[in-house]
Amino acid sequence: MTPAQKNEAIEVLKSKFSQYDNFYVTNTESLTVAQVSKLRRLCFAKNVEMKVAKNSLIKKALESFNDEKYAGVFESLHGVTALMFSESPKEPALIISTFRKTNKEKPVLKAALIGTDVFSGDNQLKALTNIKTKNELIGEVIGLLQSPAKRVLAALLHHHEQKAEAETAVAE
Repeated sequence: MTPAQKNEAIEVLKSKFSQYDNFYVTNTESLTVAQVSKLRRLCFAKNVEMKVAKNSLIKKALESFNDEKYAGVFESLHGVTALMFSESPKEPALIISTFRKTNKEKPVLKAALIGTDVFSGDNQLKALTNIKTKNELIGEVIGLLQSPAKRVLAALLHHHEQKAEAETAVAE
């Protein structure tokens, strides 16, 4: 790889790191070409961008930001590395979990950066699949806000029905 190609690759990575608040660092080393292609198709279907890059280039791209939030990711940069970029904090975790049902323990999660939090190690995959997305949290809040209003309306309706029944009984 020429120095110009390396600089271009670093710029592409910097652009991806700037664009996404969430990314996963995985090891796809023991996957076959067919398996990697299948993984890429799964990612594409779920709007997750997957990029394979040299660890040294990834490190240079992250270091250029001079941001402490990336410090926890550096130790995961070894072996074959594939990056998964997503707007959703949990979609890559779901893809990896689904893919593993037919491919044993691969790909391996090395690290994930979700917002400003770093999750290191493959043992974090289950926790990452349970992260709530922004829309899920908004839905829960709306549900919680609607719940008391629904109870009040139900109580008023029930009271109104009882009053109507009592008036009917008195009229008879």
